[in-house]
Amino acid sequence: MTFAFSKDTVRKAISAHSALGLVCCALLYLICATGTAIVLYEEFQRLEQLDAPEMIAIAPASVQRGIENVLASEKGKPATTHLYVHLPSEALPRTTITTDTQAVHIDRQGEILVPEENAWAEFLLALHYRLNLPALYGMTLVGLFGAMIVALSVSGIVAHPRIFRDAFRLRARRGDDVATLDWHNRLAVWTLPFALAIALTGAMIGLFYVSGGAVAAAAYGGDSEAALAPVFGGEPEGDATPAPVPDVAPALAYMEREYPEVNPYYVILHDPGTAGQHVQVIAEHPRRLIFGEYYAFSADGEFRGTVGLADGTVGQQVAASMYNLHFGNFGGLPVKIAYILFGLALTVVVATGTFIWFDKRERRGQRSTYLRAAWWGLVAGVPLGLVATLLARFALGNGAPFVAIFWVVCLIAIAGPLLLARRTGAPAGARAGRVRVAEG
Repeated sequence: MTFAFSKDTVRKAISAHSALGLVCCALLYLICATGTAIVLYEEFQRLEQLDAPEMIAIAPASVQRGIENVLASEKGKPATTHLYVHLPSEALPRTTITTDTQAVHIDRQGEILVPEENAWAEFLLALHYRLNLPALYGMTLVGLFGAMIVALSVSGIVAHPRIFRDAFRLRARRGDDVATLDWHNRLAVWTLPFALAIALTGAMIGLFYVSGGAVAAAAYGGDSEAALAPVFGGEPEGDATPAPVPDVAPALAYMEREYPEVNPYYVILHDPGTAGQHVQVIAEHPRRLIFGEYYAFSADGEFRGTVGLADGTVGQQVAASMYNLHFGNFGGLPVKIAYILFGLALTVVVATGTFIWFDKRERRGQRSTYLRAAWWGLVAGVPLGLVATLLARFALGNGAPFVAIFWVVCLIAIAGPLLLARRTGAPAGARAGRVRVAEG
């Protein structure tokens, strides 16, 4: 039995298929562009709130006073289940306390000064992490695109046997398709180790929800916390009986005395104000890729051990290294600059790869007028959308509708070239007189 479709139906199906491919390329471009920007996550937070108090360090007693002040400010409200204290670090020299309902900056004495206002940096992080979608769907999608970059990198090497031999052959002055192809191939070679590292770690981070849920369903009766406990540690049994606020000062003093080589940068209070409360200190280990080690303490400051991210199984140490390796949170400013340059190069590779695809279609006689116009619009629209949201942050404040502004700007940027292409028959940025490029 055979199915016969009209030529018009087939033509429309091909156009729909091409448009779907363009959507995938668009998301990949968006992920690469926002990933480059998010390298400066801490710097953007400081830029957003220049009046927040900054300090190199804070005394343990002041941290305790800040915790007590924040919990006192929430008296009469539903009790917070977790309280987080961000201690001053080189990248973000501020002390911030976050609960289930608020986040505030405190000064060196532990007094509450101003609410934390970093909504634009959080928007940018969510855009890269999950494309502003719900966490499960967004992170899974981003993880799949990480795997796609790995596949594209490997297939690109196989498809171009001379790619390494021609690594420094760049005909950039030619104003035709040859220059586009050379930029794409050269940047792809120069950034290959970076692209593979970023893509693999991004895939692992993005697919965390899916893989964790699968393991929990298969071996832990659907208990996600139990499934992750062998890697990141488990939660002890809770006890909701009211109890005094825990004292974190002895825990911080213990860290300074017993572990002077590490840098504590986070304190977590689990179920504060209850008999089941306990304290965790996350400390960075210099010259290590791990994001830190968890040091556990009782409510009165008694040390209870570590999770093992620094010296446990190989799997634990690898899992703890994914985040810093992906975002460049190691090595200070030189590493951040390198990540930005490589990230920009990877973004250009994605953009030029799509233009090369259009060129090949057109050499086969398949017009790409509207697809090319839409791609030009997106390539310009993503950075324009990010700039527009940042300007909105300073003009409208922390509550500006960043998601709506970004996507509206992107849609307008895409619509402009499409309308121009419809009127003139050629997309914005298209060159007259294309040159045939020898394939391979």
